[in-house]
Amino acid sequence: MKPVTLGVIVGNRGFFPSHLCETGRTTVLEVLQQEGFNVVALSPEDTPYGSVESLSDARKCADLFKQHRDEIDGVLVTLPNFGDERAIANTLRWAALDSPVLVHAFADDMTKMDLQWRRDS
Repeated sequence: MKPVTLGVIVGNRGFFPSHLCETGRTTVLEVLQQEGFNVVALSPEDTPYGSVESLSDARKCADLFKQHRDEIDGVLVTLPNFGDERAIANTLRWAALDSPVLVHAFADDMTKMDLQWRRDS
């Protein structure tokens, strides 16, 4: 049986702390690797933190997913800081993978609810 390949979208929203996208992306990719998943995702060289926030980011991610459409079995949307739903929806629509989508959000730490740490996921 071949390993499962997931397209990963790291959602970002400018109002929320973007550094959470960097650490959230790293955490998710490490866990997926440890569990034996293959991953198709933007890199930090493609977009800030390898995340999707803008129309341009959505196009880049959709194009990447299209290039790997025969490999991708499903999509994981991870929201380290709430994310921009329009950019994520556009990515999914433009990629047209017709595959399952799982939305994941990081929980807020109730002791870190200031503007620097708030996730609002």
